[in-house]
Amino acid sequence: MQVTVTNADGLKRELKIQVPAGDLEAKLGAKLDELKNQVRLKGFRPGKVPVSHLRKTFGKQVMGEVIQETVGESSQKAIEGESLRPAFQPSIDVEGEIQDVIDGKSDLTFKMSFEVIPTFDLADFSKVSLERLTAEVKDEEIDEALKRLAENQKNFEARAEGAKAEEGDLLTIDFVGKIDGEAFDGGSAEDANLELGSGRFIPGFEEQLVGAKVGDEVEVKVTFPEEYGAEHLAGKDAVFDVKVKEVKAPAEVKVDDEFAKRFGLEGLDKLREALSEQMKGEYAQMSRQHLKRAMLDKLDELHSFELPPTMVEQEFNQIWQQFEHELQHQNKTAADLDQPEEEVRGEYRKIAERRVRLGLVLAEVGEKNAITVTEQELNQALAARARQFPGQERQVFQFYQQNPQAVQELRAPIFEDKVVDFIAELATVTDKVVSRDELFADPDADEHDHHHHDHDHDHDHDHDHGDEKPKKKAAPKKTAAKKDDDGEKKPAAKKAAPKKKKED
Repeated sequence: MQVTVTNADGLKRELKIQVPAGDLEAKLGAKLDELKNQVRLKGFRPGKVPVSHLRKTFGKQVMGEVIQETVGESSQKAIEGESLRPAFQPSIDVEGEIQDVIDGKSDLTFKMSFEVIPTFDLADFSKVSLERLTAEVKDEEIDEALKRLAENQKNFEARAEGAKAEEGDLLTIDFVGKIDGEAFDGGSAEDANLELGSGRFIPGFEEQLVGAKVGDEVEVKVTFPEEYGAEHLAGKDAVFDVKVKEVKAPAEVKVDDEFAKRFGLEGLDKLREALSEQMKGEYAQMSRQHLKRAMLDKLDELHSFELPPTMVEQEFNQIWQQFEHELQHQNKTAADLDQPEEEVRGEYRKIAERRVRLGLVLAEVGEKNAITVTEQELNQALAARARQFPGQERQVFQFYQQNPQAVQELRAPIFEDKVVDFIAELATVTDKVVSRDELFADPDADEHDHHHHDHDHDHDHDHDHGDEKPKKKAAPKKTAAKKDDDGEKKPAAKKAAPKKKKED
């Protein structure tokens, strides 16, 4: 095998590899010799088929396999021989007539084109200084958490006979929705619970039940919003025949030892302790995210090197496709932005460059310091992912077994966090006590206010290298006459099954 470097411009590499026809012929002969003991041909005893007959019958097919294997083996040897680290799978271009190679008339000659991972020096992390924001859990914050818990555990007691429903009351109702006198699918329910003022039903529905009494039959007239999720209902006038079956008023929930026992705890003190520990965990997570963001900013600042253009382009395309998807979700295009599209593209390209740069830096730190993700850590992440889909755990496991790329998406954030922890141990980290609001504040809220892209930014720090990216996801549909979590009103439909990842 002869290897010639035909291009070494920057990070681009092109190798010309030539494998003599004699080498291919030798491999073909060895394969045909193996095949002799495996095939059963009419007129020949097992193992006695002449190689010449096998060559005539299977030669072209087997030579095709030989060429495919040889390209894979020789390209890998060429990369190792030149001590190169491809940034992605090389493209292969066979020269000449492949039929001549199959017929043994010419050598196998092909070119490999790819970009290499740049070589660069890592910063001295022992000279890096970082600030970690921390906050203490205060008694008044636990009191607020208890208050919210009590609100979620709200009790309702039946009003006196003949009493009128008030805002905040819980009603049990039957209803049938009609358009032009005809009932429509998903517009009916029995024994539905509705808290007046909750905003769960479409606008105007709940307000018309204030003042109703048990036994009342109320004709509720509403108009489905123009942006309603079901096109056949959007903008339509509807009438709901509602029968009020129960009217209950909210009762005060006393936060005491008995209240704590609802959660399986001995008393109020134990409940406060449990809430405190939970909040401390949330504070620690936010503190870690701030430290990680500060570290990634510092790593980006300390490292400057040429980036593989194709890696940047692939990352940018992924970001831009997601951005366009979010615009489409809002029934918009890039032309609806208050910035020229090229400026927006430029901003996202910088994000792509940052992600690629930080990805290469973190990978280099991991490689030089033998940082790996164990099977146990990966299995724990997979189990956690499966728990997000109750009742579908088996399908989730099967999905990851069949999709190596999805497994990599589980592995990547674990690896990144381990590298971040490694760097944090070497760096000088100083704690700064701040308020809860400061700890939970979006670090980019002010920085990106001027962009006005009219879309949300996701500052989740799990494997995003600390930058923004579009995030809004469609909420699953709920029951009839209710609205979903992003404000769109939906007719009745089954809850959408969670989708498995290609994530965020």
